[in-house]
Amino acid sequence: MGSNKPLIGINAEYFSNTKKNAAYSYVPTGYYDSLMKAGATPIILPPYYEQEDMERVLDLLDGVVMIGGADLDPQRDGFMLHPCIRRMEDRRETFDRQLICEIAKRRIPFFGVGAGMQLLNVSQGGTLFLHIPEDLPTALPHLPHRNSSDPILRHALEVSHGSLMEKVYGENEIRVNSMHHMAVDDVALGFMRTAWCPDGVTEAIESIQEDWLAFGTQFHPESPSATAMDVRLFFEFVQEINERKGVLVTADSDMNIFGLW
Repeated sequence: MGSNKPLIGINAEYFSNTKKNAAYSYVPTGYYDSLMKAGATPIILPPYYEQEDMERVLDLLDGVVMIGGADLDPQRDGFMLHPCIRRMEDRRETFDRQLICEIAKRRIPFFGVGAGMQLLNVSQGGTLFLHIPEDLPTALPHLPHRNSSDPILRHALEVSHGSLMEKVYGENEIRVNSMHHMAVDDVALGFMRTAWCPDGVTEAIESIQEDWLAFGTQFHPESPSATAMDVRLFFEFVQEINERKGVLVTADSDMNIFGLW
């Protein structure tokens, strides 16, 4: 059975050298643990220097999860840099942009989280709000206040009928974590928004192209603050990949998804 498990790539966070620390990378455990529990084999993707190395690895993969992180540089998409932007490292963003372009070209199944969803949207021609408090002044807070005694911020979620998000959440009352100040503005051609906060801020987008399984969430289903329902997004991603491959692989039978965290 193990040989039938889909191989899912996960990009890695990257930080360059400083006076105190050598350069390093990491991946939050929730991403690869969730994929393993869902019946997949995760493969960590460092920010390769060579395009050929990335393409060689993509030849082996059945899907890719793109993790969240710091802010995308709006200057790369022709917009001015906002003072609230805290840019991710150039090496990671350069690699991530190359990665999503190759994924889109190959139509590799894709699940983007946070900045990963935002990059999915802009890479396909969509746009971003650079700072919700200014761009959408009537919106709810979406980033926990740094002086708050409760670092976990949550808000309600509404989902679109017939979407993958509805397939996961059903008609349940939904509350998701929130830790962002940028958000999707114009949704890319070939995609639709499938979940949103009651204030109108987009929280999920999904491909409507039959040849590409691709979706993203602004909230973080891998986080310790995620609910068991959120974690089911990884199960749905793996299940969709298996169905497209015509392979029957079950998730970890010893794992109760409602007790993940």
